[in-house]
Amino acid sequence: MNADVDILQLAIATVLFLVMMFGIGFILNMLLKTTWFPIYLLFIVLLPLFIWQTWDHDKSFTANFTAFTFVDIIPGIGAVIGAYISGAAIRALRRGGYKMF
Repeated sequence: MNADVDILQLAIATVLFLVMMFGIGFILNMLLKTTWFPIYLLFIVLLPLFIWQTWDHDKSFTANFTAFTFVDIIPGIGAVIGAYISGAAIRALRRGGYKMF
């Protein structure tokens, strides 16, 4: 029972991160007239912030990176996919002739 709940929570967290990054990315793309800014923002600001928050100074460099599990990585991959989809959606809307995007 507990493993089923954990997998369900992981699936919900991944979808939540995907939808959240899509929404934030879509709004940023629309306001700033950029296409891939949310992906750059994710890699430049959010991922280093996540690594810094979970960093244990008592461990070595390799021990810190091997301490990440798939439960830590899968929602991040969902966020990257959401940021990419937001850029692709804006690009498709612009190619379709919508100038407000």
